[in-house]
Amino acid sequence: MAGNSYGRIFKITTFGESHGKAVGVVLDGCPSNVELSETDVQFELDRRRPGQSELTTPRQENDRVEILSGIFEGKTTGTPICMVVYNENQKSKDYSKIMNLFRPGHADYTYHMKYGIRDYRGGGRSSSRETIGRVCAGAIAKKILSKLNIEIFGYVKQVGNIKAEKVVKDYIEKNPVRVADPDKFDDMYNLILATKQKGDSIGALIEMVVSGLPAGIGEPVFDRLNAEIAKGIMSIPAVKGIEFGRGFGVVESFGSENNDEITPYGFLSNNAGGTLGGISSGQDIIFRFAVKPPSSILINKKTIDIFGNPKDIITEGRHDPCVAPRVVPIAESMVAIILVDMLMINKRFSIF
Repeated sequence: MAGNSYGRIFKITTFGESHGKAVGVVLDGCPSNVELSETDVQFELDRRRPGQSELTTPRQENDRVEILSGIFEGKTTGTPICMVVYNENQKSKDYSKIMNLFRPGHADYTYHMKYGIRDYRGGGRSSSRETIGRVCAGAIAKKILSKLNIEIFGYVKQVGNIKAEKVVKDYIEKNPVRVADPDKFDDMYNLILATKQKGDSIGALIEMVVSGLPAGIGEPVFDRLNAEIAKGIMSIPAVKGIEFGRGFGVVESFGSENNDEITPYGFLSNNAGGTLGGISSGQDIIFRFAVKPPSSILINKKTIDIFGNPKDIITEGRHDPCVAPRVVPIAESMVAIILVDMLMINKRFSIF
């Protein structure tokens, strides 16, 4: 299967399926002498893992990482780093009743049409457990970026029709929704919980910020920085749309309002979201992306079986009613991987 790798210099290849033996990643091109331990990687995995609260899937996975190669005496050697996480709590029998049915909203139908075979247990390769490999590699990318004083953080901006207004950065990791507005936590929490109790699911909007990235990062035309970020974010399961800076708000604005004026002391606004011509401007990279309501719900829906016969289906099992809280660390990791790769292509920093 093609399409399992990303990056030109700092390159990742993820592997594994939701109900297979393990998932993980091979990272090639990592600079040598970066201090790294399994604890560093585990910190990010713990932010992503299932079962963190009653708002997430009850599937209990420790998601303990093992680094199999590329590390010697606590430092990267410059050789490929292989990291693996073994699946421990699969319940494949939950899917035996629907093995011949296509779940609405999932990749069952398209994988079957493309390959003529699919792993029906939790979606196999199309499952969000694939993103464990990205988080493992992202933890290393974040360590590299921290040496350059580049920071990435995300938070839930909206759940359903409830919109956050404040950004209290220190509050993000102190609540299970990962909302940055303390005044909106209860409303979002209660909405997600009520949705779960009905056997339904709900969508959300996530905002991401990259600070400390210097001007001049990104390549012309097809390899624009914002285009690479968009590709990486859109490759995350459940993501349906992305916007930078003012985003779709530009439709209702005039150029006189939208242009970011420049003074000797810097830009007066950031409607562009931190890039101009696809190259970083030195301002914060700011973007938002939408995640759909998870497709696995306990509500009867119409579908067909692999023979084309009409059927009804209820997707049983253990699923998130809203993926937003767990998508935040995945998105941070994906952006970190992209930035390190583009910085290495740029060759402007001594660490590379």
